[in-house]
Amino acid sequence: MDEQRTLTREVEATLIPQGTPMSLPEGEMVTITHRLGGNFTVMTHNGMFRIKGVDGDALGEDVTEADQADQDHDGPPEQDALWDALKKVFDPEIPVNIVDLGLVYSLETKERLEGGHKIDMDMTLTAPGCGMGPAIAEDAKGQLERVPGVSEAEVNIVWDPPWNQDMITEEGKMVLGLI
Repeated sequence: MDEQRTLTREVEATLIPQGTPMSLPEGEMVTITHRLGGNFTVMTHNGMFRIKGVDGDALGEDVTEADQADQDHDGPPEQDALWDALKKVFDPEIPVNIVDLGLVYSLETKERLEGGHKIDMDMTLTAPGCGMGPAIAEDAKGQLERVPGVSEAEVNIVWDPPWNQDMITEEGKMVLGLI
């Protein structure tokens, strides 16, 4: 459901789909179109923007602290926990997470010499010109680094093989009305 709100303070936002950082002024009227992965997609008279969840207070939303990784975790992170974390990451234009969109190509856990574990992830985007790629990759990195046992994550955007709709899971296709 779309909700109109007035920003209670100036807020940093990302122009969709270009990925350009911008400031939206206090008093700006916005319409929340999506709440995806803790972030907000809003429309203004100037276009569509993504506002990070940590800035939700500017929209009159409650802001909760992100779960922090358990620093006392022994051993590698659980694979299911990694995939669950990535299901909280969305392209702000598409109401399906990056896992169900088929954007995650690889997810490898490596033990670090300094201790802990590093996650190396390769992902793609639905379109090569998507300016939101860096923001989506940063969201994925942040979600992975919250998983117990993860000390570091690196997310790389790759283009081979090219993404196509056949990569969407059945659940994703149902959300998008493709089946």
